[in-house]
Amino acid sequence: MPSDARFLRRALELAQLGSGLTFPNPRVGAVLVRGGKVIGEGFHLRAGTPHAEVHAVADAKKRGHRVEGATLYVTLEPCSTHGRTPPCTGLILREKIARVVFAATDPNPKHAGAAMRLLRKAGVEVSHGLLAKEAAELNRDFNWYITKKRPWVVAKIALSLDGRITTPPGDDRWLTSSEARRAAHDLRWESDAILVGAATARADNPKLTVRLPDRKGKIQPWRVVLTRSGKLPKSLHLFSDAYKDRTLVFRNKPLKSVLADLGRREIAHVLIEGGGEILTEAFRQKLVNEVAFFIAPAAMGTATRALRKLGVAVRLREVRYEQVGLDLICRALL
Repeated sequence: MPSDARFLRRALELAQLGSGLTFPNPRVGAVLVRGGKVIGEGFHLRAGTPHAEVHAVADAKKRGHRVEGATLYVTLEPCSTHGRTPPCTGLILREKIARVVFAATDPNPKHAGAAMRLLRKAGVEVSHGLLAKEAAELNRDFNWYITKKRPWVVAKIALSLDGRITTPPGDDRWLTSSEARRAAHDLRWESDAILVGAATARADNPKLTVRLPDRKGKIQPWRVVLTRSGKLPKSLHLFSDAYKDRTLVFRNKPLKSVLADLGRREIAHVLIEGGGEILTEAFRQKLVNEVAFFIAPAAMGTATRALRKLGVAVRLREVRYEQVGLDLICRALL
């Protein structure tokens, strides 16, 4: 039905509102409809809290609507097992929702299709597959994490037109603009963890925190440092600020092993911010899923290159360019 697409698109818009907040759960939006009119809406806010379907039902009741006999539109197949919260299929049956339309099937092979079978057996009309591609793209990182058991990896690099990542000696200005640096915080917002090498930690003394004063609700990402020697000054922000308990240090462990460890900690989305050696290793070992290149309109002429010798070309797909301030941001998948 044409209206099905309209209501599912609204559910996708709602799901986006949970971006960066729901891991290790997916972003999910839900819309309840009766007689062609929206009576309730909701989205998943945070892992361990009620799912989108629960919020949509609560919203409908708050507005004074009867839920029985309504149609539920949801971006992802409703859960059918008890995890941190009760299964949404139980809610659907208790509330006597007559029809369920979901976009993407649960990516977990153990659960895929389970809700559809359970609901149909109970007499609920179920449709699925409409806007499934869009719904899957919304949760690329979650789907990867569920099926591969390791985090989705985004490589972020700020570089000049001549491929350098540092300014000349004595030039203490930022490589990129303030607008681009805010966009970098958007990347941090989307992440569960931010990873750097020891050289970057020592040279830049970064905080690796999300600093977006107009947004709230984000648990600060884990700060992850890879080091060979283990010699890291305790005075660094990573070990002395209010989030020092959110810092993890891995000594003499290959990046692939570190990512597997982070996956076991339910860290589903990792942003690698530097330096060049760590980023090069990530590309060489084909551990990068997505790139975010921040390209400054300047030539630095410095020695430090963004990437070392890779041995193989990195080809990008689904490339998107956006001008932010004077800088150009290239985001793409590998």
